[in-house]
Order: sequence, then structure tokens, then C-alpha cells
Amino acid sequence: MEIARAAARLFADRGLRATRAEDIAQAAGVAPRTFYRYFATKEEAVAPLYAVGARRWVEAVREAPPRLSPPEALEHAVRRTLTPGVGVSAASWEWVRTLIRLASTSPALGKVWAEVCHTSEGALEEVLRGRGAGDGAGLDNVAGPTPRGRFVAAVACAAVRVAVESWATTDSPPSGPQGPAELALRNLEAVRGMEWGSGAGTSG
Repeated sequence: MEIARAAARLFADRGLRATRAEDIAQAAGVAPRTFYRYFATKEEAVAPLYAVGARRWVEAVREAPPRLSPPEALEHAVRRTLTPGVGVSAASWEWVRTLIRLASTSPALGKVWAEVCHTSEGALEEVLRGRGAGDGAGLDNVAGPTPRGRFVAAVACAAVRVAVESWATTDSPPSGPQGPAELALRNLEAVRGMEWGSGAGTSG
């Protein structure tokens, strides 16, 4: 994470093209060989920063109250992790904005971001199965992953990813109606109409 933070600072200050892996290693206080022990390229150095946010959201879904249906658990997780001051500070959200913008301008960095998002889909599918979503949603917690289950998880992840990416293209503050949390909640409204099966359950 220290290397990842150093890479993010240099990318933001100097730009991606002007930053070398050796520069990142020096800023992190490690030898270049140590850098390459963890990362194959300079772009991969920020993968831990991308991944920590994705993991935090998936874990928030896992830890949502059991009484919540899967769509409600997703919305609960969004409020817990995308609201500034609750999951991540407003200052940290500005770093998120910078990193997402960089990913949109660099194919190599965009690939790193896409791989993190793809990994989070698999993790979310497992969490949703663990929450007892029924066979009708393709989320059988006994049979394991199914195409339908992966699709449901992909849609949920896309709702959050697109919200964060859309917000990052603007200068809107991280809180308020155009912040990532509110954008994600509006996107997740589409998930409520999906078939979750009899085991999903609802509250209220």
C-alpha cells in the first residue's frame, strides 16, 4: 500500500507518462527490485488502491443485516462505503477521482481498473450466494457459481462502477445528489426489478 500511495501521488503530480517505476520506488523508500517483486509495471502499482475500495463495498454487502433482501443489502453497502465521512473521507474521494480519471486516459491503467472490477464481481457473487439468494436468481449457495448468478453480480457491480466513473468525470463534490453514493443508488434501482428467487426474502 505504501508503494501504491507513492505511485498515486506521483501520477497525480507528474502525470502517468512522466513517472517511472524507479521514481515510484524512490518515493516509497524501497529499492527498484523491491518494486518489481510486487508489481510488473508502474500502472499495476495503484491496483491495491483500486482494490481496497472494491473489497470494502463487497464486505459491506456481506456484513449487511441478515433481514435485508439482496437489493437492500446492496443499497445498504453503498451508503456505508460511498458516502463521504462514513466509509471514506471526502479528501480520499478526491484521490479516487484522480485515479479513475487517469484510468480513462491510459489503456494500461484502464486494464488494471477493469481487472479489479472483474475480480470484485466474482467476490460479490459469492457473498450474494452466502446471503441465501434462491435458485431463481441463479445464486444457489450449494451448487456454486452459475451464469445467472454471475450476471446478477455483474449488474450490481456495474451499477456502482458506472456511478463512480460518471462522478469522476465531473467536478461535483463527493456528497450530495451528484455524488457517487446517490448515483449508485439510482443505478441500483434497476436491480430491484431482477428475479432473485424465493430464498432472497424481503423486509418491510
